[in-house]
Amino acid sequence: MKLKSAFTMIEIIFVILIMGILGTFGVEFLFQAYSSFIFTKVNNNLQSDSTSALEFIASRLQYRIKDSVIARDSNSFDSIRNLHINKEYTVLEWVATDIDGYRATTSPNWSGIIDLNHPDADKNTLISPKTDTNKINQLINILSYKNSDVNDSALYFIGSHSDINAYGWDGVAITDQSKVMHPIQTINGSLNKFAPRVGDFSGVDVYEYFKLSWTANAIVIENYNVEDKTFDLEYYFDYQPWNGEGFLDGKHFTIMQNLSSFRFTSLESIIKIQICAKTLVQKEYSLCKEKTVF
Repeated sequence: MKLKSAFTMIEIIFVILIMGILGTFGVEFLFQAYSSFIFTKVNNNLQSDSTSALEFIASRLQYRIKDSVIARDSNSFDSIRNLHINKEYTVLEWVATDIDGYRATTSPNWSGIIDLNHPDADKNTLISPKTDTNKINQLINILSYKNSDVNDSALYFIGSHSDINAYGWDGVAITDQSKVMHPIQTINGSLNKFAPRVGDFSGVDVYEYFKLSWTANAIVIENYNVEDKTFDLEYYFDYQPWNGEGFLDGKHFTIMQNLSSFRFTSLESIIKIQICAKTLVQKEYSLCKEKTVF
């Protein structure tokens, strides 16, 4: 005779009870663990993307001509130092210094110095010692993907009077040298000379130190989603306001998507920017980060 073992009724009841407990609380535990994982991943992604976007914007703003920064709404523009609380600004825009050419590799492509007492200097010629216009041209050509060159650039004299309306923000090309931006061109066979591209320098205050610019930059709110109340943040470059161009004439790429807010303010020359990002995975969750640019 062979004896066969089996569950007793009490054992079966205990098994059913344990399975019921696991079924009730185990699923909840797994759900909570999964939700925690998703939240952590979403938060880390938002933290990383927001930090990268802020650092990108700040790194460009760092080399702005400080008096050139403006904010635009759909109808007009204002200096960032005179923002209106009742306006919805969608564009932050500024004239950028050619920091890549100034850093160069071993020595600056442009020195930032004008020799005011050079014997060859006159109303049609500015002498800039240690400047190499060939290298400037090559670098601008590379950075603009062969769309711009040194003859599209302009000089800004440090110390000159700055008028926010004198940068070309109104879409009208500068036609003389009386504005704060001075469109220039090179002189064949001369590496350290600039010639005016429009008018001449007679009667113009030419200062010893200058910055060279070949593009303006713009951070633009685009692709607004009414349902999610989110938008994309685009970066525009390779356009010259002093030539009558606007940011839509330039090149652009997306800095970040699914933003719910992009704000900025200033105190004198200091700019504070803030971005808030949302996730489509957890719509009720958003993250805000800010950065101050001196």
